[in-house]
Amino acid sequence: MSAERILIIEDDSEIQEMLKYAFDREGWKLIQVKTGEEGLDHLSKEGADCIILDLMLPGMDGFKTLKKIRKDEKFHSLPIIICSARGEEVDVITGLELGADDYVVKPYSPRVLTARVRAGLRRRETFASGSGSLLQHGKLVLDVERHSCSLDGNALDLSATEFAILAKFMANPDIVFSRQKLITAVHGPDYPVTDRSVDVQILGLRKKLKEAIKKEGEEKEGGEMIETIRGVGYRFTSE
Repeated sequence: MSAERILIIEDDSEIQEMLKYAFDREGWKLIQVKTGEEGLDHLSKEGADCIILDLMLPGMDGFKTLKKIRKDEKFHSLPIIICSARGEEVDVITGLELGADDYVVKPYSPRVLTARVRAGLRRRETFASGSGSLLQHGKLVLDVERHSCSLDGNALDLSATEFAILAKFMANPDIVFSRQKLITAVHGPDYPVTDRSVDVQILGLRKKLKEAIKKEGEEKEGGEMIETIRGVGYRFTSE
């Protein structure tokens, strides 16, 4: 089995060296670049299994780099973890809404980041090897093996985490999930993600479902498929 390829887009040499030391112990193959342009160039030519992305980069910033990556269908399921000193809520929300799977604020523990990368790789492997299963509720169709999803024939552009959450919901309709249960189902146990991060992912899912329905001019909002159970969490229903 070949080593997982971790693309690190980070212009701080000290952080690069710290991550190299931590990731080498995992047996991962590291690709280290210092600009978004270099990262995109490598990704288009060689690909990667996970990306660590800084925001404050020379030239193209991290948000623009993230948007360009997610525009390519080949990289919709690619785990992308933003690691930035920008820890304001607006930055975290923007990163998640643009398609990042996780957001880690500097300074951080290399062990914590390693755990998050490992979870992202595990999630990607699950979908890649998947059961080839097709989940369908009404006009909503999710193909695990092909990492594709559509509503009434309209393709949904989902991030890896949004896709994982929706797959979990569709496989367990009418089951109420707390935020922590969703985190565990998608990332694994003891994964340090805030409730706010889950809420942002759910908000993004609802928005995309709603927009897909609107394309057909129907009155019912697709976002209604995911219900908020006050004080508990969320539930998926296709009714």
